[in-house]
This record gives sequence, C-alpha cells and structure tokens, in this order.
Amino acid sequence: MYLDHAATTPVRKEVLEVMLPYFSEKFANPSSLYSLARENRRDIENARAKIAEIIGAEAVEEVIFTSGGTESCNLAIDGVMQANPKKTHIVISSIEHSAVLNVAEKYDCTILEVDEFGKVDPVKLKEAIRPETGLISIMYANNEIGTIQDIQVLSQIAREAGIPFHTDACQAASCLDINVQNLGVDLLTLNGSKIYGPKGVGILYKKDSILFNPQILGGDQESGMRAGTENVPGIIGFAKALELITNERKFEAIRLKKLQANLIEMLQKNISEIKINGHLTDRIPNNVNISIDGVEGESVLVRLDQKGIFVSTGSACSANNMNPSHVLTAIGLNKNQSHSSLRISLGHSNNEKDLEKFVKILSEIVSDLRQI
Repeated sequence: MYLDHAATTPVRKEVLEVMLPYFSEKFANPSSLYSLARENRRDIENARAKIAEIIGAEAVEEVIFTSGGTESCNLAIDGVMQANPKKTHIVISSIEHSAVLNVAEKYDCTILEVDEFGKVDPVKLKEAIRPETGLISIMYANNEIGTIQDIQVLSQIAREAGIPFHTDACQAASCLDINVQNLGVDLLTLNGSKIYGPKGVGILYKKDSILFNPQILGGDQESGMRAGTENVPGIIGFAKALELITNERKFEAIRLKKLQANLIEMLQKNISEIKINGHLTDRIPNNVNISIDGVEGESVLVRLDQKGIFVSTGSACSANNMNPSHVLTAIGLNKNQSHSSLRISLGHSNNEKDLEKFVKILSEIVSDLRQI
C-alpha cells in the first residue's frame, strides 16, 4: 500500500506509452539538422506549447525545461539574483523546501516565520521588503504538512513593490490551480515526478520581462536559458502527465478530500493522543501529517514497511537526516513531536478500504510500541 505520493508518484501507463518511442526509435538529438532530429524538435516545441497553454503562460518561450524541481528552484533564485547584482536581498518562508532554503541563504536572506498552521503573514512579508530586495520565493503548498499559502495575496504585495515573485508549486500541481496569470507569479516551479510523470524532468516558468542569467552554460538550448541536450522522453512524458492531471484535477481533488477527511476521522477515533499538523482547511487534499505521542516515527515507519505499507516521516529529501524537520520545528513542534510524526500522502491508487486497513494496522503498531 503506497501512501507516500508527496515523495514521488508512479509513472502512469498513458505517460509511459508516449515516452517509449523516444528511447529507441526517435532517439535523435533535437539540435541536429536531419529529419529525424527535426521531428524531435517539433515534438519538444509542441509539448512546450501544451504546457504553456495549461499554465497560462503568455509565450511558449516562458517555459524552460529542467532536470526537476530542485534545478528549477535553483535556476529561479540564482537566475534572478545574479541578473540584478544591486539587488542583494531575498525573502523566503521558514518552511520552504531545501531546494529553495539552501540556495537563498547564499544571499542576504530574510526567512519569514509562519504561524502554527504553516501560513505566511502578508503583513510580515510587507515589513520584510527592502530597497535591495531582488526576489520573494514562497512555496504554494508545503511538501510536509500540506498547508496552502495565499499566493495571490503574497504575489500582489511583491508586484506592488516591483519585486519578482517565485513559487515552488511542485506539490500543488495535482490538485490546485497553477495558472500563472491567476496566481500573479513571475516564476513557477513544477516537477514531473509529483504528477505521475517521469523523474528527472521539470519546468521553470519565467515571465518574459524578468531579467535572468542562465546557470548552465553550453549550447543555445531553451532559448539560451538552460544549456544541454534535451531530455526528450522526459519532456514528452511531463507534458502528457500535466495534461492528464489537469483534466482530472477537479474530480480527483474532490475524491481525495473525502478520503483525507475520513482518514483523519479514523485516526482520531482509533489512536489516542494524536495531533494533526498543518492547516486544518487550507491544505492540499492528499496530505495528512500527524504526530503520535509516545512513539518514534521511524519505528512506526519500519513496522509499517514490514506490513507492505509505505509512508514517510517527513520530506523524502531529508530521509537520511536525523535532525527534527525544519518545517515541523517552524510550526512550533518540539523535538519529540517532530520525531513522532508521519506524513501520509494519498494518490490515484488509494481507496477507502486501503485506509481502513492502514488505520487498523497503525493502531496495533502504536499500541505495541507504547507498551514497549
């Protein structure tokens, strides 16, 4: 039973099918001049146009293909900050993914504290802005606790101050509106592996008017914004995955919201001294993050694994780090609460019977560990 869709998702059959020809039959380098290569170039540009339409980009060139969410976040931050050397200051939130946090700290960085639910206060954002502020980066939906930020409000503050605004939307794409015009953002990051697409591919949306320095130099791929031979099968798969998830988003969000509510109710009914982490209503519908008093999250994870049930104790990118999650610390959890946390993230394959079985097994594990 896979309950860790926030870490990664399986590639959908429909996505794999459109990718397969580009591994062996349509293998040409799209920068070459002969017909086989020109066909691949055409297919890349068709995929770019499809993605641009889905996210509301005004020009297809505003979609830059990358190797994934981490590169896209790095590219957004370094690309903007290095293009404006007089703008040395950046503002982020305390619950950003490490792909933003670790890059932003290379600059003069203000880290906004969040409230107990993980929300950024717009007033605090206004107060953090300085004349030398070159970028604001606030994630759309948090990868650990699922809290959704008021991106339209926050981006409006940036726009009024004349500051570019970036959002990491990797966790949001499967269930929230990612139209860049509606959100009011200048830069937006998406990742294929979070939307039932392939790993190793993502995009950065960059509004055409934003000054920008490329970070990977070489050929003139991606309009000179990101050098390197394109990952053709990944790009084709990403576009297909985004198309499918967009068409299904409304109905799947409703289904997941119901599963989420039922799961929370079953957890609270069957396990005592349990805390739901993150915002109770402004959260993506596939996320449930809990702290269970009296147990270690890692011990629970190992025992669930032995039963063939897969969850996470926090961000998958920090699975080898024994320090408390910086996200859970930021919302006020102490060390014991952080170490007793589990992140359950739902997806296409999960149903009501799965969750009933999961809660039953989890309650037995918790009872046993508490006795120990």
